[in-house]
Amino acid sequence: MGPKPPVTERDFFRQPLREQINLKHPLVRLTDLINWERLDALMRESFVSHKGRPATSPRLIAGLLYLQHAFDLSDEEVVWQWVENPYWQVFTGETYLQTEPPIDPSSLTRWRKRLGEAGVEELLAETIDAARRAGVIKASSVKRVIVDTTVMEKAIAHPTDSRLLERCREHLVKAAARHGLKLRQNYNREAPRLALQIGRYAHAKQFKRMRKALRTLRSRVGRVMRDVERQAGQVAGSGHAALLDLVARTKRILSQKPKDKNKLYALHAPEVECLAKGKARTPYEFGVKVSITTTHKEGLVVGMRSMPGNPYDGHTPAEALEQAEILSDTKPEVVIVDRGYKGVAIDGVKIYHPGLRRGITRTLRAMIRRRSAIEPAIGHMKMDGKLDRNWLKGALGDAMHAVLCGAGYNLRMILRKLRLLCAFVLAALINRRIAADVMV
Repeated sequence: MGPKPPVTERDFFRQPLREQINLKHPLVRLTDLINWERLDALMRESFVSHKGRPATSPRLIAGLLYLQHAFDLSDEEVVWQWVENPYWQVFTGETYLQTEPPIDPSSLTRWRKRLGEAGVEELLAETIDAARRAGVIKASSVKRVIVDTTVMEKAIAHPTDSRLLERCREHLVKAAARHGLKLRQNYNREAPRLALQIGRYAHAKQFKRMRKALRTLRSRVGRVMRDVERQAGQVAGSGHAALLDLVARTKRILSQKPKDKNKLYALHAPEVECLAKGKARTPYEFGVKVSITTTHKEGLVVGMRSMPGNPYDGHTPAEALEQAEILSDTKPEVVIVDRGYKGVAIDGVKIYHPGLRRGITRTLRAMIRRRSAIEPAIGHMKMDGKLDRNWLKGALGDAMHAVLCGAGYNLRMILRKLRLLCAFVLAALINRRIAADVMV
């Protein structure tokens, strides 16, 4: 069963929303710029409900995801602010004022899983088309782009050995209680005190005592882990696989050394990587690398893709440009990058970076200097958007979150353009009226 059809019949006892609001509002004008019929056709396959009531409208979900990432809101905040804001209801296709939440906030998680990375990429592609219709970019702007990478941090605590070991022990004890396994000892009193004392020793720079307490804590966690592993055969079904996975992650944390590669930094998020970008304030960031592609002149995002595995920057532009070409229907011809991409060559694409010396004209030098325009764009995505912290689970969550952050940034750009245009028209009308009063 597909989604419910939109309400088109006029209710003579209720006044339509569009007759009660300002139709020159930037959000209403943005609503008319987005091709909702195209999005509905592309997303309808993911919204088929095989049993029960009809699925939610694709436009409602797309609109809520747009608003969530444009205004940096959580799932609960975007749903409840939708109830309070009639302009948001018009944006998601409502004809009449609604006084109840359209969906449960937790269902946005399931809708994101249904859409997948390909579905949210269609949302980003539609913002690029809307920017063209709004005059934010020209049709030829996508031929010249800037490519850079940043770190999208995961929503995890700072990884320390004592915290990771204590979390492993807690999860093992809870899993044993859930499956009815009887442990010889759970160390519920001793282990938390050890973890707390390790932090105090580290703060006091008493590293010899800290290492001794850490060895004790590691031995306690190892005992609990081996006790659970011995009894894992008593658990049947899907719980057995989950328990073995928890034991395997605990073994990995127990055996990893400070300078090992591919370390586990979070028990619940094994995809998290440690990235060093050379920053003075944050020498290490824990998350995933994200490649960002923007137009050279206006700075509109035409591509965002997560790059798991912490690849070298020079290995990422081919995938980034391929995505930009698919989303914008235009192949980039000139790419401006920083020195980290030195030595990169792509067929049919001219790549420039600040290290070039031969054949650089004054025009090319000015073009290369504009590469730094992508840095404030990344800063706005992190401060005004949701790129600074990713709460979605797994590698798929990383991929979807990066793309949606790009869509939210594009919507903020379009709204800013519409606000400036509205202010310009209003100022012109005021000046004309003042001139007419003076003539009289």
